[in-house]
Amino acid sequence: MGITTRLSEEGDQLDIIIAGRFDFSLHAEFRDAYRNLPPDTRFVIDLSQTTFMDSSAMGMLLLLREFAGEASADIRLQNCSPEVRKVLSISNLDKMFTLT
Repeated sequence: MGITTRLSEEGDQLDIIIAGRFDFSLHAEFRDAYRNLPPDTRFVIDLSQTTFMDSSAMGMLLLLREFAGEASADIRLQNCSPEVRKVLSISNLDKMFTLT
């Protein structure tokens, strides 16, 4: 379990797949996945394999959003389970990110 990344051939989109628990144990790995990319990169966070998400995961998503330009950030959270979608909704993160 953990993080898998795929950078597009053009280098303009990073897919980050989170498997298992999305919590503080993934903080460094999540940050390292994007920190050397240009902020105008498109980010797709695939949560189809995510079984749990806590407040530190929400913080990591907000740090990614800050890195990528706040309101102009191009970040999609995709394949959210009903449980993860509920967490995102309760925290109002569903209004800050595009959920697909």
